[in-house]
Amino acid sequence: MTTPLEHAPIAHYENFPVASFLCPPRLRAPIAAIYHFARTADDLADEGEATPAQRLQDLHDFRQQLVFASDSAAADQGVSGDHIQADSSARWAGIFGPLQYAIQTWQLPTPLLHDLLDAFVQDVQKTREGSGYATQAELLDYCRRSANPIGRLLLHLYRVTGAQALAMSDDICSALQLINFWQDPSRDLPRGRNYFAADDCARYCVALADLQACRQSPEISNLIAAYAAAARARMLKGSELVHLIPGRAGWELRLVVQGGLRILDKIEALHFATLSQRPTLRWWDAPVLLWRALWM
Repeated sequence: MTTPLEHAPIAHYENFPVASFLCPPRLRAPIAAIYHFARTADDLADEGEATPAQRLQDLHDFRQQLVFASDSAAADQGVSGDHIQADSSARWAGIFGPLQYAIQTWQLPTPLLHDLLDAFVQDVQKTREGSGYATQAELLDYCRRSANPIGRLLLHLYRVTGAQALAMSDDICSALQLINFWQDPSRDLPRGRNYFAADDCARYCVALADLQACRQSPEISNLIAAYAAAARARMLKGSELVHLIPGRAGWELRLVVQGGLRILDKIEALHFATLSQRPTLRWWDAPVLLWRALWM
């Protein structure tokens, strides 16, 4: 039986380490369901012209639909994704129909989905308040909820459950999130999202006014260099996970890891001046990624 999103394309979601054709065919439907859940929630928190109050209400409503989708009584009654999709009065039916089917079929750990929503709510609240992160520990706790659940959900689908594998997945996912932060300050700061920890800014003598104005300074470049080095070390620490994931999924993960490392290369090539430039992967980076993936 084909679920509604089984053939839906995987588009961009910054914390979602999913390649494409390398995805095992039997897992495409649940992975697509998880992706579209995360993508929609991220859009509710970040896209459009909604007020913070509207965003928080939408995320609350979105969470209530997740509670319904994961309700054991509904699953026991045999409510399928197709049935919910057919209910035109249900909001986001195209998201939660397939997701409920995936939860029911694959026993997805739904607390991880709630963690993602917690992170999106936190983004809205911090943007509304104009507040940032006091310490690296606080920022990493955000990564624990905004990025690490994706890796753990994928490992659940791959039937990889060991503590060591989960820890390595967390390192990879947190590294991907951190790399995205240091790739994107030119986009994030004008939108009121500041991921530069206050204690690190003080240590490196970074002026808040320079960050708010997206004005690159030597102090900011030095701080981004330190952040990039730490993200690289975290990624390399987790990269041994590629040898624990079987088949096509393992090769997909190799490309994910190498993609993150390649972005770090580009950040370094810009002399860490990412407040004024945004490094991106291009088609000509593909041979480099493939070659490096082969030698992992």
